[in-house]
Amino acid sequence: MSGNAGNSGGIVVENLSVELGGRRVLDSLGFHAPAGMVTGLIGPNGAGKTTVLRALLGLVPRRSGRVSLDGRALDGLDPRERARALAYLPQGCPVHWPLTVERLVSLGRLPHQDPWRRPRPEDAAAIEAAMRATDMLHLRDRPATELSGGERMRALLARALAGEAPVLLADEPVAALDPRHALSTMELFADLAARGRTIVLVLHDLGLAARFCGRLLLMDRGRMAAAGAPRSVLAPDLLAAVYGVRPRGDLTQSGFDAA
Repeated sequence: MSGNAGNSGGIVVENLSVELGGRRVLDSLGFHAPAGMVTGLIGPNGAGKTTVLRALLGLVPRRSGRVSLDGRALDGLDPRERARALAYLPQGCPVHWPLTVERLVSLGRLPHQDPWRRPRPEDAAAIEAAMRATDMLHLRDRPATELSGGERMRALLARALAGEAPVLLADEPVAALDPRHALSTMELFADLAARGRTIVLVLHDLGLAARFCGRLLLMDRGRMAAAGAPRSVLAPDLLAAVYGVRPRGDLTQSGFDAA
């Protein structure tokens, strides 16, 4: 785990409600995702986790609520400022065009580039660093449409990282990854947080959430059931009430180590 819970920066959400198709899917949510920390968004299927990320990004209309980044309302940012501030890795995002991996990753630099201008050296450096961090350098010339599901997820993560946004929102970023890459990806998120970024991840693996997140937000049917340190949020009675299951051991001590 990394970060300081007392950090006043990051994302602050107040009274967030969302209705989709006439049904309220988020109800009066309030939480803080601090800078310098990995915040895990957990809960059963259908709890509203993906909708939270989409509401933060402005991709779904809010019925009510305010979202601010480092004290500034996100509604006050123009689209280009928002793209520079927030990087998003959606769940199961398909790739329809046979772009090379390197070209796909380079799309993450668009918010920093002027139209019709050649990429700058700092763009190339950011693209290279993002592919290195996600173990994609050896696949840089491979058409993205020929990647496996896990490789595609890592390529899309590299695209998100290439933009060097201070906030990264990722929806189930390790769901398609093998154990080694899942572990290295979570370590990457922890390192980014340690460098001051705000990281918010939707996770279903509670062992990884316990190990790498400094703060957990537990959702249940569109509401916030609990928020705080992993050990308190992953209490057996709370998990039984929300998930209907009890852990056999201490989730905060589970997981794998690199060989």
